[in-house]
Amino acid sequence: MKFINLIKFVLVGFVFGIVLTKAEAVSWYRIYEMFQFQSFHMYGIIGVAVFTGVIGVQIIKRKHLKNIKGHPIEIEDKERGFVRYIVGGTLFGLGWGLVGSCPGPIFILLGAGFYGIVIVLAGALLGTYLYGVLKNKLPH
Repeated sequence: MKFINLIKFVLVGFVFGIVLTKAEAVSWYRIYEMFQFQSFHMYGIIGVAVFTGVIGVQIIKRKHLKNIKGHPIEIEDKERGFVRYIVGGTLFGLGWGLVGSCPGPIFILLGAGFYGIVIVLAGALLGTYLYGVLKNKLPH
């Protein structure tokens, strides 16, 4: 991949970080409010993100868009299941609630000078590593 293509992604990442910060989506207090059902703010942001994702996926499927290398983007259907989504969602929600941040803003918070988030980053990396080691033994 050419260096200029990578620059585009880095710039999009910076803009995404600025938007999340300005929208207060990285604020521990906003996340606390959400889990206490005291404010619609975060639910609104998440709802807009889901709606935007649905529209984006439909555009990709209907227009048969291609990736950066020119290959068609294929979005496979998910396997049906219930327990794995309940367990995974519960673990994700517990981690989000305990830490006060979902995985997305970890780097944004680090860039904003909240260096305590390094502990959360280490935990996220450890969890990702452990999943890679154990994924063949887990029910999928």
